[in-house]
Amino acid sequence: MAVSTLTGFSVVSLLSLGYLSWDWMSPNQVENESLPHTRDPSMLNHRPPHIIFIMTDDQGFNDIGYHNPDIRTPTLDKLAADGVKLENYYIQPICTPSRSQLITGRYQIHTGLQHSIIRPRQPSCLPFDQVTLPQKLQEYGYLTHMVGKWHLGFYKRECLPTHRGFHSYFGSLTGSVDYYTYDSCDGPGVCGYDLHEGERVAWGQGGKYSTHLYTQRVRKILASHDPAGRPLFIFLSFQAVHTPLQSPREYIYPYRGMGNVARRKYSGMVTAVDEAVRNVTYALRKYGYYQNSVIVFSTDNGGQPLSGGSNWPLRGRKGTYWEGGIRGVGFVHSPLLRRRKRVSRALVHITDWYPTLVGLAGGNVSEIDGLDGYDVWGAISEGKESPRLEILHNIDPLYNPARHGSLHNGFGIWDTSVQASVRVGDWKLLTGDPGYGDWSPPQMLGNFPGGWWNLERHAEPRKSMWLFNITADPYERYDLSERRPDVVKELLARLVFYNRTSVPVRYPSEDPRADPSLNGGAWGPWAGDEEEENWNGVSHKKNKKKRRKKKKSKLSKMRSFFRKLNTRIMSNRI
Repeated sequence: MAVSTLTGFSVVSLLSLGYLSWDWMSPNQVENESLPHTRDPSMLNHRPPHIIFIMTDDQGFNDIGYHNPDIRTPTLDKLAADGVKLENYYIQPICTPSRSQLITGRYQIHTGLQHSIIRPRQPSCLPFDQVTLPQKLQEYGYLTHMVGKWHLGFYKRECLPTHRGFHSYFGSLTGSVDYYTYDSCDGPGVCGYDLHEGERVAWGQGGKYSTHLYTQRVRKILASHDPAGRPLFIFLSFQAVHTPLQSPREYIYPYRGMGNVARRKYSGMVTAVDEAVRNVTYALRKYGYYQNSVIVFSTDNGGQPLSGGSNWPLRGRKGTYWEGGIRGVGFVHSPLLRRRKRVSRALVHITDWYPTLVGLAGGNVSEIDGLDGYDVWGAISEGKESPRLEILHNIDPLYNPARHGSLHNGFGIWDTSVQASVRVGDWKLLTGDPGYGDWSPPQMLGNFPGGWWNLERHAEPRKSMWLFNITADPYERYDLSERRPDVVKELLARLVFYNRTSVPVRYPSEDPRADPSLNGGAWGPWAGDEEEENWNGVSHKKNKKKRRKKKKSKLSKMRSFFRKLNTRIMSNRI
């Protein structure tokens, strides 16, 4: 039915859409073009460069000095100003998906990680059939080191970073830990220590602030290696600025004038990261790496305003497919850039780092099958057109279906109750429930109870589909889905194409054997390597109807409260 529906409008709509005029049910047209995959040796100084990839956690679009002067990040501002700022750069809305796409170069729908994050007690991890970025770089002679947050599963030893391509690992395996004690909890009473050196628990590090501890480890790696020898790939994955909001007082003091306590603490954590990056870049210069190095800086997802983050003036927050959840802070700094000190509007996605960095290492990207990323070094270094023309933000078949969505609403092409989002050229389409969709100015509402934030989504007419021209309307204020059904149909067809290539979701039920109390008090592998994988079990939410009734009653009370309060803070008119 979907194909016949498409046939009726395809000729007229394709002519009217101009740059959107290619076969929408086939792969991206760039996949069929011959693209150069070899490098000019002079560009790399005749040696593969040292690559330092720095990732922050939950840093919002408005949480860096060059987007917001209230945030003190002099080092990041200087590195970005002297390099290339990526102002059309996209990540994923939550932790595990972004990290999986970075390390595999593939969309979530092609790794089975399209739903939620990997919980500490889930027997799940990055699929073993994926050749990771560090594994590929090892093939080209790189020494690979990871420091910081993993969050790609650890139920077996085979899942650990040292089995997925890193020669050394120092950091935390779960999604969130205390910055000083390294305790991590997955529900009431299910807590354990989470700091690891290789495959062993790194006991005895309590009291040391993780941002400082991780920086010290990177400097130690740089000091102990010969920069003229084998090239280095270092993945520095800060847990900052994820909750809990903790940092030494000296970083918070400059923000003492901020009325919002969460925003004050959060800003101090960002400044602590800035100092850490300064120390890393100082070590690169001191030990002789800098002239032949590439530094990539990226956040993993949008900020969470409830925890002090800010994506202003973008719409939405962490966990949503609005721009505030998926448009990331990112830049590249390197003496190897041919055109520096500029802003790039080239479309770049987190999957693109895999082929781009492999290409920098001297690899032949055309020999790697199944990548969703593109080599964008030409766009970054020389200002060329980006080879990327579209992005599948995600298709999540397990996310709560939108009650007002249906196949009928999707013109018989796509069921709009399914949470999905795709960007093609200037156009972006969202279906299902894309998540909380307000605009949250800095310092606003950080201390409000979480449930209150959900009111805005229920204040507008019931919808299950939105269309925006992101180039003309980057803040997603003008939904064009009713005015441009021709574009909607074309983007729905792209979702159909991508969905045909997806693999089953990996989201197994929790395993009671994972409890740290059964494993010496620390999080770590609990299943034997000989145990077979079983991805058939999908954890479904229990008592959904009961919870929905309770939630509806709670929302009614809160709506009444806001009517009496008569405030415009939560309004779309901000």
